[in-house]
Amino acid sequence: MAEEAAVANDQNLPPLANRTPVKTEEALKTLLADRGGKRYYAELKELDVDKEALKKTLDMTFKSRMKTWLEICAHCAMCAETCLYYIANDRDPKQTPSYKIQTTLGEIVKRKGDVDNAFMHYCMDTAWGKCTCCTRCGIYCPFGIDMGVMFGYLRGLCYSQGFVPFELKIGAGMHWVYNAQMDVTPTDYIETVEWMVEEWEEYYPGLTVPVDKEGADIMYVVNAREPKHYPEDLAEAAVLFHLAGADWTIPSTVGWEGTSLAMFAGDWPCCTQQVKGVYSAMERLKVKRYVGTECGHQHRATITEGPYWAGRKDGLPPGEKPSLHYVEWVLEVLKSGALKLDPAKKIKEPVTLQDPCNYIRNHGLTNVTREIMSYIAEDFREMSPNREHNFCCGGGGGLNGIGLYRKERDIGLKVKRDQILATGAKFVVSPCHNCWDAIRDLEEVYEIGITWSFLKPILLKQVIVPDHMKPKE
Repeated sequence: MAEEAAVANDQNLPPLANRTPVKTEEALKTLLADRGGKRYYAELKELDVDKEALKKTLDMTFKSRMKTWLEICAHCAMCAETCLYYIANDRDPKQTPSYKIQTTLGEIVKRKGDVDNAFMHYCMDTAWGKCTCCTRCGIYCPFGIDMGVMFGYLRGLCYSQGFVPFELKIGAGMHWVYNAQMDVTPTDYIETVEWMVEEWEEYYPGLTVPVDKEGADIMYVVNAREPKHYPEDLAEAAVLFHLAGADWTIPSTVGWEGTSLAMFAGDWPCCTQQVKGVYSAMERLKVKRYVGTECGHQHRATITEGPYWAGRKDGLPPGEKPSLHYVEWVLEVLKSGALKLDPAKKIKEPVTLQDPCNYIRNHGLTNVTREIMSYIAEDFREMSPNREHNFCCGGGGGLNGIGLYRKERDIGLKVKRDQILATGAKFVVSPCHNCWDAIRDLEEVYEIGITWSFLKPILLKQVIVPDHMKPKE
């Protein structure tokens, strides 16, 4: 790898591995051209640590809460069994959350930023390859230490020094350049939505997607992967809003996308830019509330953490009404009767539910999806443990998309595999993009014979369409 870095230098190519965020389309395309990050990782082996800058960052940001947590850790190892990577790796003591944080962040603090390239690589490998920031360890610590939050802070330190996985350097760059996690512009998004409406309007007469409607009850915000790879998801959402008689809209400018790979990368200024884009769209359109698609980290980034990144003193997003995750909206319309399901079409086979960390543990939505399951499934089987005690899917925190740590991710998937198998169910409801991907990959790796689904397609199969909304023969 060092030889490849030397070749790059001989050719006078600008280094891909550096401490500068990717903020231009040209820089982003240059990085994307490095397939698999081969040159990037070679150069990363040669990247110097700016020790003074690291110390300055610590002086400015390492405050009382983090200091207290590091100091009061009793090394009791009660957090060990809470970590899926500890369990999946034959209970390796070095996978204990407290060990991982003390040997990374603890050492950076102890050394006051006086660390070298090899140590920063160790920090990067630990922060992204051995932790999904699921925060499960925090709910079991007898002292209330949240190592998930501490790992997020560690990621920020690593990112500031340029030590970040290739795909997440790109991901944060996408947000800087496109205000989305993929190279999808607002125009691309609106054109995809219009195309989907044309495709589906034949089956649902009068189907429309209101764009830039001022004063609507709901502004619907999506994951950029939907227009890029799953456009049918946009159509399914539109149909369900249509059938429920929702007063909704989507923005035609920045703010249509609510995810934040910058949060996974540890690029906090980019997180701020991203969430401010969503809030500005809400304020421009004077909507009453936000509803986000079936994505866990989107809800955390935009609704739970977002107000603080945006400097909102009330700790809340804009809007007259509380912002909702999609599962909350679904339960609302099911309970009100705005959306009616045919009981005869309930799922007959045993079905289980994946609890996404980012809106179960980090936003307290432990029972919402379970209530929905009572409407859609006859034989619902809980994983054990479940709710806020459930294990991460195994691919959270960006780990799904990082090629460098694919082996570590696949080992971690064993915990979720065993949880699913223990239920006896072969069908998994997964109302989160990240969890959906991890469970799909779990089946690819371990071939346990399962299927999986978001909520939207299940609801469309079971919904009762009023006669006046049906197409004429």
